[in-house]
Amino acid sequence: MHISPTLSKKILAWYDNSRRNLPWRVSKKSPKKLYYRLLSEFMLQQTQVKTVIPYFNKFIRKYKTLEALADTREIDVLKLWEGLGYYRRAKNLLACSKTLVKNYNSKLPETLEEIKTLPGVGNYTGNALLGLIYNKPTIAVDGNVKRVFSRLFNKEDNKINFEKLILKNKKKLFNTNRNSDFVEGIMEFGALICKPKNPNCITCCLNKTCKYFKSRNKIKIIKKKMIKTKNYDIFCLINKKKQVALARNTNISFLKNFHLPIIKDSNILPINKNWKFLKNYKNSISNLKLNINLYYKFSRKIPSPYGWYSLERNKEFMPSFTKKIFKQLLNLF
Repeated sequence: MHISPTLSKKILAWYDNSRRNLPWRVSKKSPKKLYYRLLSEFMLQQTQVKTVIPYFNKFIRKYKTLEALADTREIDVLKLWEGLGYYRRAKNLLACSKTLVKNYNSKLPETLEEIKTLPGVGNYTGNALLGLIYNKPTIAVDGNVKRVFSRLFNKEDNKINFEKLILKNKKKLFNTNRNSDFVEGIMEFGALICKPKNPNCITCCLNKTCKYFKSRNKIKIIKKKMIKTKNYDIFCLINKKKQVALARNTNISFLKNFHLPIIKDSNILPINKNWKFLKNYKNSISNLKLNINLYYKFSRKIPSPYGWYSLERNKEFMPSFTKKIFKQLLNLF
């Protein structure tokens, strides 16, 4: 598969005229460039730009430099991250910042292999940082980039070896000295023009060479994520002091390491008559829909792995999932 040698120039021309004004896009000479890019790349993993912007602004107000972030506690970072989801990213961000400050004098390593040794940095994030920080000829292949190339050749993205495609067309793709802008420009183009639904094919600067445009509706490129529904029963032990029994959960993968009450698959555990039904409510996490039945009973004793937590005065980091349960339980008092 051959890419047009004009593709990068067209993407850059479009990017110069149409790019969004995002807070992490600072001057290439700015001393804040690495910190802003590192922070935004971790936040943008599996999260939309519009959701990330307010969180990014909160972080840079509190931690103005990479060094300031590296010097803070994990619990403080998690608290500021609260509501953004995928909390492992926050832990990796803090660990990565500490590594850069301590081992690399607050600078980014200059090879992909070394960058990928940093906590939480994989192939995509490593390539993104390498291009954005050092202007290296590389592309961060995310869903947006895959979609652009897939539509250019009118093929499903799982039929394309993107690493081989980029390597084969390297001279055509990186024929300017603006590699960092091209890295970001092609992702931006996929997000705003070559969208998953209703792409702006008529105004697209690539439509003359785009096979998808020439044969629209003949092949479906984008597959919708399967939305799964899970049914859970949550059993809350509470006491007269407005406290609930919580423990670190390790059995349910999407809630790993959260402080939670007793959670069971509703298809497995029969409901004991000692538990009183409180409420049914829905919750969504990524592509998972949760149908939750909430039960409670008052008790003075709790199982040994659990501890009492105040429903009103709890100051620890708590995910929004757990706080929703707290809100329901407080209605009992």
